[in-house]
Amino acid sequence: MATTVLRVRLIGGDRMDITYERPDVSDQDELIAHVVATLSEDAGALHGRHGERLVVLYGRGVAAIEVAPRGPVL
Repeated sequence: MATTVLRVRLIGGDRMDITYERPDVSDQDELIAHVVATLSEDAGALHGRHGERLVVLYGRGVAAIEVAPRGPVL
């Protein structure tokens, strides 16, 4: 299972850190490629976590995604 923490900048200027994981992906690079491909679709949406909360991230509201080697602090 691959897991990563994404720092997402939204269209409105807000930022949030989202933990995203997929049990069917073993490589983090493949996971990042999946995130980019999903959010580039017109109806693309990802389910992740922000702390203890479930978050659905829609591609149309995302301005940028940052993936750091150490990951952001949650």
